Amino acid sequence: MRFKMMAAALAASVTLPFAGVASATDLEVTHWWTSGGEAAAVAELAKAFDATGNHWIDGAIAGSGGTARPIMISRITGGDPMGATQFNHGRQAEELVQAGLMRDLTDVATKGKWTEVVRPKSLLDSCTIDGKIYCVPVNIHSWQWLWLSNEAFEKAGVPVPKNWDELVAAAPALEKAGIVPLAVGGQPWQSSGAFDVLMAAIGGKDTFLKVYEAKDAEFAAGPEIAKVFKAADDARKMAKNTNVQDWNQATNMVITGKAAAQIMGDWAQGEFQVAGKTAGKDYSCLPGLGLNPMIATGGDAFYFPLLKDEEKSKAQGVLAETLLDPKTQVAFNLKKGSLPVRGDVDLNAANDCMKKGLDILAKGDVMPWTDQLLSQDTQKQKEDLFSEFFANQSMTPEDAQKRFADIIGSAD
Repeated sequence: MRFKMMAAALAASVTLPFAGVASATDLEVTHWWTSGGEAAAVAELAKAFDATGNHWIDGAIAGSGGTARPIMISRITGGDPMGATQFNHGRQAEELVQAGLMRDLTDVATKGKWTEVVRPKSLLDSCTIDGKIYCVPVNIHSWQWLWLSNEAFEKAGVPVPKNWDELVAAAPALEKAGIVPLAVGGQPWQSSGAFDVLMAAIGGKDTFLKVYEAKDAEFAAGPEIAKVFKAADDARKMAKNTNVQDWNQATNMVITGKAAAQIMGDWAQGEFQVAGKTAGKDYSCLPGLGLNPMIATGGDAFYFPLLKDEEKSKAQGVLAETLLDPKTQVAFNLKKGSLPVRGDVDLNAANDCMKKGLDILAKGDVMPWTDQLLSQDTQKQKEDLFSEFFANQSMTPEDAQKRFADIIGSAD
């Protein structure tokens, strides 16, 4: 990705969703949290910031991060920066930082003793470049969950699965009952993410890191990853009748019993909450697909573009502090379904699924995720591959694995 090329490409097509002149303490915040559960969560951040006497100007951009990020980057590189913007902490803003366009938050982090309260340590490591902290992690969102409709399995006359293998075995009964066994939306990041979850669940942490951290192309072409592609083949067969695009539409299929399951991050839990569903009663959740429970320490973070306006710069510092305030952390993550980044907050109100995540986190069963290990160029290549693989049933797992190994071999 190169900013000048991206800005030029987008300039003619992007209509900025913001208008009007903001006052000194108004701060425009861009993000891609637009589903029901996400909107409820981000409202907690806005409420906390407004309570400081400043004002959150909401800059929600409809669509996924893949839709929103180019718009955000185009604005920053084009000289029209917002006050703060969401990215996934990791490498997504790496080039913006290297170009000198993002604010160094080390002074705010030092004042707030972030190194003492943010857990695990890898969260801040993902915000750190050349020893300086450039972002505020606000949650740990783990991709590694299988969400299950208890109603769907009851209708099909089969038990709610305890792991991925049992779901695959139940697929014929589910299809006979007119239920889609696995909902996977059409956006490329969903199929790519599902594959990564399968790799972590079936191959385990060491396998995952050998591929995505060590970038071992020979291993990626070998028999251990062939097992993952076999599981991905099962997944695409179960998902072939999903026929929706957005992730939250796929989640809604599970909520309404039209689909039995979905591989999706813990942000799906916010949709179940908005729909009034109860964890353990209406739906079940299996971290690590019930095979290898782990929590990936990916998540969402806010970055702050450099601003010339002194009052807005002060407001940026206030927002950075507010995002990590214990009360804000609890209110936001309870609505989002994700886990807090502070290790010193009270989450007694957490539901059954959140408690499972907290237990895994407490045990230290954590791992980095692809946002932290791969460049955006490599992520895009991987997304293109798995989008095609899930859409084109004639592509063999063997052919897909060969292309995957080539991507890993040239990954940066």
